[in-house]
Amino acid sequence: MSRPARTLLHRAKIYPGAPPWSSTAPEVAEAMLTEGGVVRWVGTQEQAREAMTEMSASAGDEILDCGGALVTPAFCDAHVHLTMTGQGLDGIDLSMTESVTEALRLIESAARHTRGRPIYAHSWDETRWVERRALTATELDRATYGGVVYAPRVDAHSASVSSAMAAVARVHGLEGWDGSGRVTREAFAAVTAAFTAGMTANDREHYLDLALRAAAEKGIALVHETGADHLTSFDDIHHVLEAGTRPGRPRTVAYWGELVEDSERAAELHRHLGVNGLAGDLCADGSFGSRTAHLREPYLDDAGLPTDEHGFGYLDAAEIRDHMVACTRVGIQAGMHVIGDAALATVSEGLTAAADIVGLEAFRAVGHRLEHVELADPAALRTLAELGVWVSIQPAFDALWGGQAGMYSARLGPERALSVLPLRDMLRAGVGVAFGSDSPVTPLDPWGAVRAAATHHRTEQRLSVVEAFTAHTSAGYAMARLDGGVLRPAAEATYVVWDDPPEPAAGATRSAEGSGLPTFERPDDPAPIARRTVIAGHVAFERSRSEGMS
Repeated sequence: MSRPARTLLHRAKIYPGAPPWSSTAPEVAEAMLTEGGVVRWVGTQEQAREAMTEMSASAGDEILDCGGALVTPAFCDAHVHLTMTGQGLDGIDLSMTESVTEALRLIESAARHTRGRPIYAHSWDETRWVERRALTATELDRATYGGVVYAPRVDAHSASVSSAMAAVARVHGLEGWDGSGRVTREAFAAVTAAFTAGMTANDREHYLDLALRAAAEKGIALVHETGADHLTSFDDIHHVLEAGTRPGRPRTVAYWGELVEDSERAAELHRHLGVNGLAGDLCADGSFGSRTAHLREPYLDDAGLPTDEHGFGYLDAAEIRDHMVACTRVGIQAGMHVIGDAALATVSEGLTAAADIVGLEAFRAVGHRLEHVELADPAALRTLAELGVWVSIQPAFDALWGGQAGMYSARLGPERALSVLPLRDMLRAGVGVAFGSDSPVTPLDPWGAVRAAATHHRTEQRLSVVEAFTAHTSAGYAMARLDGGVLRPAAEATYVVWDDPPEPAAGATRSAEGSGLPTFERPDDPAPIARRTVIAGHVAFERSRSEGMS
């Protein structure tokens, strides 16, 4: 893709972004000049007028009158499953269904049009359904006339499958298969692997194109792919990384969740895959929704009474220690998925033991990372801060499932539910935090994540809009050990021009803390809409031009 020799943006509200851990909004500018994919200066309208005199004579230059629009650094999504995201955009979305009956109706309708092809129906949540239960194999068999159906739950830690899908995946006898059609643990991994094995290179290219286009439309310029063998494959990682090198597309970095015991294996995987590290969805436990996150106190049943279920710890402290030591010695990031408090205690023990072996300075220098860390106590946060471990967290989880009436409360009880996602405690403890979506678990929606952090169910855990925006921009770059997420001289020209929401709620368009960013005061406040997303000077997305931009 070609790009203008120079681009001048003027009559704009340019928020240049802030480095990680900064809570102070930088000064808002009025204009910005880029050249060859690099920012030359960020300054005043007077500077813009001087530049226009020179640029008007050059046919290769572009002058954009933004009409007062907000311009910001582009977002980074620090936890994504790209191929699955595209697959979800092309599949049957059950996230808004309110009953088993409604979900089955959509699946049956799809079966009539797919002519025997496998069906991917995703993002259901039985806590939203009147029946309060998962789909069964018998129901899926009936709806699809015996077809192959893979229907992962919204948290992607369990699924409902048809009898044909169960047979193809050979789940009988595996842990997590109960015969009803619901799969967790080993059975879920087997089903996921079997379903994705039939994906062709053309299929994957189609799904990646859908996902990256959707990311650009949301103002996202960098995504962290977090793969593992229970979700995807080596081929998929290679394809994801290649797709992110193309001009005008969001960039990609990747992590592979495979446990290693020694530095030789860590180095081999690093070389073969080209990943930033062996982290991401290497699971230390599961999820709250599927009752597989590892808890100290038991889950509650549907009547709110304690059960004998505590979830599952998939790794022990010695395995975590050896994995972290191996990766540290190679100089690559390591980490894992961890949600429950019991799992986090095990992970903390393993991290501490690894740091004792390699030395604290060497351990901190790598910048290891954990995913989710939803139920964290002060002791665990102190450990993460001391060891320099980053956390990739998803504020949308609180917006969707938090509070005293959401899924967290149903699984954990009202008191424990309010302890989930302690965002303010993390920053106060000195833990590096970057935001992501875990798409397709929640949609690619960075402003939604900023809003969720600013309107957290627990008031004392809320972040300012500036803090939340920083966590979703420069912090994501820093976590991946890259420069980006700010607009300053010599920085990459990667930014978004935003339009105000079509019908902004009161307060939604006021500047937050003088930053030019929107103020989010309520969970339903509308967010800005991307008008143009630019990545390294290339236009990655552009809506039809609005009045005031020329």
